[in-house]
Amino acid sequence: MRTELDVADLEAAVTYRLLTASVVPRPIAWVSTRSADGVDNIAPHSFFTIASTSPPVVQFTSVGEKDSLRNAVATGEFVVCFAPEALTRHINESATDFPSDQSEFDAVGIEREPSMTVAPSRVADSPIALECVLERAIEVGDSTIVLGRVQHIALDPAVVDDSDGLPHPRIDLMRPMSRLGRNEWGSLGEVHDIPREPYADRLRRQSQQGQ
Repeated sequence: MRTELDVADLEAAVTYRLLTASVVPRPIAWVSTRSADGVDNIAPHSFFTIASTSPPVVQFTSVGEKDSLRNAVATGEFVVCFAPEALTRHINESATDFPSDQSEFDAVGIEREPSMTVAPSRVADSPIALECVLERAIEVGDSTIVLGRVQHIALDPAVVDDSDGLPHPRIDLMRPMSRLGRNEWGSLGEVHDIPREPYADRLRRQSQQGQ
């Protein structure tokens, strides 16, 4: 027997808890921006995914109007830094609601490095950084979806396997962190390599089994 809930009868805080504890695990976009006044900001956003591969576009969602959103819209630039297990403390502390004129890089002790194509800094110890220009910002309810066109990708070769001639970031070397419900975080668990079967191969296999 399920518990049936009509969202119209729920308080927003209850809906938020149910959604964030149900849609798991969520990858973390550690978003670096620079304000119009030149203040470097960085904050984690766990409503994050790929929006398009051609052109390459990623998206994160800002619940409410936060510095990441304001800066990205004002300057048209941001960087998505990968959130590795080794930097969990820094990632979590950068979520603190620091004043807009205070840089989380400095307050938390996050080492910067310059980006190649945009003004916002990259996290020096993050193995992957996606330098983005703002594609568009779309308001949805109490949130804003921020779409960024990826124009430069920085990779740490220590986490990349290019044995087949193409760069492939290895998840076991990247050690990504994810967000769950409440204050729960997830680290890399067991990884299953399960290839997809093309339909033609499926038909061929079924035909052979029927003989």
